[in-house]
Amino acid sequence: MTRFKLDRRTVIKGAGTIAIALPWLEIMGRGRRAQAQSTASVPLKRFVTVYQPGGAVRQGANGDKYTPSGSETSFTMSPVLMPLQPYQSRLLILDGLNLTCGDQSKYSVEQHQGGEVGWLTGAIQMGASNYIAKNSPSIDQVLAGRLSTGKAYGSVQLAVRWATGKSHGKLHPINAMNFDNNGPIPPRLDPQDVFTTFFGSSNSGAGGAGGTVDQTQATRKSILDFIDKKYTALESKLGADDRARLDLHLTQIRSLEMRMAQIMTPQPTGSSCKAPTKVDTTGYNPTSGLNSADDGSLKDTSSDSKIPAVGQFMMDMMTMILGCDRTAVTSLQWSDSEAKHTFPWLNLSQHHHFYMHDGGFKPTECTQISTWYSTMHAYLLKAMQAVDMGGHSLLDETMILFGTEIADPPSHAKANMPFILAGGDGKTLKTGRWVKAGGVPHNKLLTAILNLYGDTRTSFGDSKVDSAALKTPSLT
Repeated sequence: MTRFKLDRRTVIKGAGTIAIALPWLEIMGRGRRAQAQSTASVPLKRFVTVYQPGGAVRQGANGDKYTPSGSETSFTMSPVLMPLQPYQSRLLILDGLNLTCGDQSKYSVEQHQGGEVGWLTGAIQMGASNYIAKNSPSIDQVLAGRLSTGKAYGSVQLAVRWATGKSHGKLHPINAMNFDNNGPIPPRLDPQDVFTTFFGSSNSGAGGAGGTVDQTQATRKSILDFIDKKYTALESKLGADDRARLDLHLTQIRSLEMRMAQIMTPQPTGSSCKAPTKVDTTGYNPTSGLNSADDGSLKDTSSDSKIPAVGQFMMDMMTMILGCDRTAVTSLQWSDSEAKHTFPWLNLSQHHHFYMHDGGFKPTECTQISTWYSTMHAYLLKAMQAVDMGGHSLLDETMILFGTEIADPPSHAKANMPFILAGGDGKTLKTGRWVKAGGVPHNKLLTAILNLYGDTRTSFGDSKVDSAALKTPSLT
């Protein structure tokens, strides 16, 4: 019996001029066998930043409510972080990082905005009424240039109950977090507009009358559809390993087609891409900040009461914007550094800044607020973990940086900032740890994050700040 053999240059031909080149298969003869991939790590493909105002509660009549206890790899979550306990193995909790960049300027900088501007840029703010100098992008924008090439959006910025207090609904150093080389980037505020932009008409379900994400795209034939019978005939002659290689090859072609289609159409595609459930946000005014007062005395309780629902809706949309591969970089701001809105769902009638220091430091109320933010962070991790990207989750492909603008609410101090990294598959980013960095500039963390994504730079941010990548302890 003549043994079936394929030439290395064999293609599968279909209708018309359709032809698909084959990968190397064992049946083609001698050659290098593919190595087992079972232990391979999932590469980090996406980056997310999540900002909450107000720092941590590390002091007060009832003591430290933020800091874990135990050792690096065997630790107990604090009261504030307890909602994140189900995801403890997916977290890298960082202590001992000082935000020094925002406090070294010769200018008199408002104490919150120095941290707001500096936590992602590592740059020094140039005066109380100005932003940082040009060409000081935030880390998310640096990574957008690397990760979002060929995608519909370089990055997507979202915010909830933003620009309160004295910024009066406008972009200002006290609420600016994301910067490109030209200056600050305003976030998207209207959840209904975000839904319509990324998931189609608000009156047509997930993107069309039939409830699919993209009706037009669904009717287009893949080039693989034209070689179906040819593939079936070839498959019957291949061994198990070769069939697996060929299936993977064709799957990658299908994936490439889908990515190309995403660039050509405003609607997302893919089995992991499903429009989130649309949420009724009636009563929420995304531009409520335009009517705010410097001291937070003007309240919009209707919008405030919708913050939990709007925030979860924003996180659901952010998750699927990533899952649909519309961008690889997203940011979410829970308000701004003033946070002059109320918390009706926590039975707190004063704004966050009042509990931080305007009304004297209130550790009990600040603990309530910070703990609630932890429940929201857990919600995001759960949502991203639920998205199957083909044998692994969206969370496995994504690193999330949770941060804030100050460390200690009553003093505005920025030593021992509460930063948390989350996500990855536990290999590229070694999670399940509580790391004590020893009082070094947080710029070192920013450089280390860039290095994890393949950026080889050795420093980031203002040159006067030590920003050599965090090595001891390492992130990996």
